[in-house]
Amino acid sequence: MKRSEEITRQYFDFLEKHIQDVITGAVPEFMELNEIAGQLAVSHQHLTDTIKKEKGQHPCFFYDEKIINEAKVMIKNSDQSIAEIARLFTYDPSNFSKFFKKMTAITPGQFRKISRLNS
Repeated sequence: MKRSEEITRQYFDFLEKHIQDVITGAVPEFMELNEIAGQLAVSHQHLTDTIKKEKGQHPCFFYDEKIINEAKVMIKNSDQSIAEIARLFTYDPSNFSKFFKKMTAITPGQFRKISRLNS
């Protein structure tokens, strides 16, 4: 495996575990990208360049996408309020709604309503 492929795999593996750790409360908040790079023993710039080269997008795109996908599962499958889910993801509820809408073009409440209609 090429080193760039290894770094990319390590990044995605790290994101999976880290996001679960935040949701379960094992860690208090999401790490910054430079902190993740440090955990992977590469520079912030090298991580960014490598992920862009391997996957065609900035690492933050995939970080945000994974957070949104986890949030969608919770919104769809749990009876927790959107505010409770936002707090699990360490967001202020209004900021979470803005972030969710920026990423999906609909609010978390709209997503819940649509996903339950289609279930």
